[in-house]
Amino acid sequence: MRMTQDAALITTTEALAAFCERVSTAEFVTVDTEFMREKTYWPQLCLVQVGGPEEAWCIDPLAEGIDLTPLHDLMRNTRVLKVFHAARQDLEIFYNQMAGFPEPLFDTQVAAMVCGFGDSVGYETLAVKLAKASIDKSMRFTDWARRPLTDKQVRYALSDVTHLRVVYEKLARRLESTGRAHWLTQEMTILTNPDNYCVAPDQAWRRLKTRTKTPRFLGVVKELAAWREIEAQTRDVPRQRILRDETLLEIAAHAPTTADQLERTRGFSRGQAEGKIGKAILDAVERGRTLPEDELPIPPDRKDIPPGLGPITDLLKVLLKMRCEENDVAVKLVASSDDLELIADDDNADVAALKGWRREIFGKDALDLKHGRLALCLSKDGKRVEAVEIED
Repeated sequence: MRMTQDAALITTTEALAAFCERVSTAEFVTVDTEFMREKTYWPQLCLVQVGGPEEAWCIDPLAEGIDLTPLHDLMRNTRVLKVFHAARQDLEIFYNQMAGFPEPLFDTQVAAMVCGFGDSVGYETLAVKLAKASIDKSMRFTDWARRPLTDKQVRYALSDVTHLRVVYEKLARRLESTGRAHWLTQEMTILTNPDNYCVAPDQAWRRLKTRTKTPRFLGVVKELAAWREIEAQTRDVPRQRILRDETLLEIAAHAPTTADQLERTRGFSRGQAEGKIGKAILDAVERGRTLPEDELPIPPDRKDIPPGLGPITDLLKVLLKMRCEENDVAVKLVASSDDLELIADDDNADVAALKGWRREIFGKDALDLKHGRLALCLSKDGKRVEAVEIED
């Protein structure tokens, strides 16, 4: 039996299985999640919204005894397209829960950028422009972990997937009519790379912004960051609850070897320094101090841009904006300022702008401009910039 929209909340495995079975033959379903992670390392899933062709339901993962296996099976069903908006955080949740990604996948935020709606366009903007919907913002900061959920909360959550149906259908038609569907396919491949969602403890040091780049200092940072990452994952608490970034870097800078030295760290108490956490920190520092030279971290090689390339980069920025306007695609999706600097310095720079569809609309022309095969000039009326091919 289907419930009214005011009470469209699934709280049992049986109801979930029945709903997932009904939508298992649909062309697509729209999906969204509500979660909390202020007090946890892993996002705490509080609600999943799924919209089929004729019905939309909220699934309560916190309901006593509910088994989400039918939902995971639906997410793995390759015959049903899963439509998300700004899917990265949702994908992190599903990846951690089912050791894989919903597939196939369509992200309306990325599709909108491909279709000329600007950089990182929000769901509300698309819902208003494409679905002519009025979005209720009153529940935006609700505590989704509290129970029971009110009918108003459920209705609000459902709006994130009901309007998404229309948004998807209109964006899909635009992609098809412009021949850009393969662009989105390339972006979804990038989005579902597991490396985006797995933080290996031995790589956690790369997240920290350090001014000092000496290998030995970074060795201590690496060991401290790895210990903190393992501790945070094991206890399921935010990294900063274990050890704040600034405290970690200060400890690495002084590399204490005793509890007395550790206690001198700002914000560190005598009890902490002499306790279990203090010993773990001192052990991590010692591992970093004694790492063999060939195992010390190598800081990311930020290549210095040679003098004189600034004007070339500026020209590339003009070309990028021009080509993106002509192709009705978001600048941010094609290339960043750092990408342009690298292209200005190296024809074979390892940047997305020189690959795939980005090369088609910008990368090839960028290299032609750089080597004098293309020129930029003002139109005769002086109101626009034009690209002109230069013959040998």
